[in-house]
Amino acid sequence: MNKAVRHWHVTLTLAGEPLEPLIIRGAMQRLNEERQFLDSVISTGHSVEIQFWDEGENMLDVASLAMRLWNEHRESAKLPNWEVVGLEIVEKDVRDQRGAMGRRA
Repeated sequence: MNKAVRHWHVTLTLAGEPLEPLIIRGAMQRLNEERQFLDSVISTGHSVEIQFWDEGENMLDVASLAMRLWNEHRESAKLPNWEVVGLEIVEKDVRDQRGAMGRRA
């Protein structure tokens, strides 16, 4: 019996040694060229928050892929040697409910 594939919104936060914002911006542009799925990117000189949508049967599958994303593209996209310091994964229905609650406030 096949489980249904669900949509998940992922927020991955990475941090490390401070770098020039232009270096980070270039790295994020290269990552987006390699994985054209980034919903948004917020960066400072010492951290970056990446948001994107993914599909999977369950949250654990999506979390495993998200945790590997940075390391799998570190060399090819010339990403900084930063580590994951935050991960949030929310099913699409929950994300939609959050948005609806925000619009009512």
